[in-house]
Amino acid sequence: MSETSTRRSAYARLLDRAMRILAMRDHSEQEFRRKLTAPIITKTGPEPVDATEDDINKVVDWCYENNYLDDARFARQFIASRGRKGYGPSRIRQELNQKGIGREAGETAMRECEIDWGAIAREQAYRKFGEPLPTTFAEKVKVQRFLMYRGFMMEDIQAVWLNFDD
Repeated sequence: MSETSTRRSAYARLLDRAMRILAMRDHSEQEFRRKLTAPIITKTGPEPVDATEDDINKVVDWCYENNYLDDARFARQFIASRGRKGYGPSRIRQELNQKGIGREAGETAMRECEIDWGAIAREQAYRKFGEPLPTTFAEKVKVQRFLMYRGFMMEDIQAVWLNFDD
C-alpha cells in the first residue's frame, strides 16, 4: 500500500512540476523532458527526481492529450519571438534543431510564418550601423558579417542595399 501511495504521490508531484514548467511558456518535448527530469533545487542542495521513466512518459502523454505540449505550436511561437528579436531564418532553424524540433516540423513552421526577413535584416542593419548604411566595401563587409551572424540569408542581406523608392 505504501509503495502505491508513494508512487502516486511521485506522479502527482511530477504532474505539478509539469504544470509549473508549462505555465511559464511553451516548450518543445525535448526541452520539457530535460526540465522535468532535472534535479530539484532545495535548501539542502539538488535532489534527484524520484519519478520513474514510466511516470515521466505518462506526464508527457497527458500534456499532449490536454494540449499543454505541442511541438508545432512551440515552433511557430519560437520563430515569431526570435524574428521579433532580430534573428534570421538560418539561426532560428539551428536553434529549433537544438531544442529538439525536427527539420520537417521546423520547415513547416517557417513556411507558415509570414515574416519579411528582408525588412528585419534592414531594420537590424540600421539599428547597428545607422542610416544611411555604409557604401564602402570594407564597411559593407562588416554589415554583411553582422547580418550573417544574426542568421539572415545572403539574398536578404543583399536586399538591404536596394533602394525600394525607385
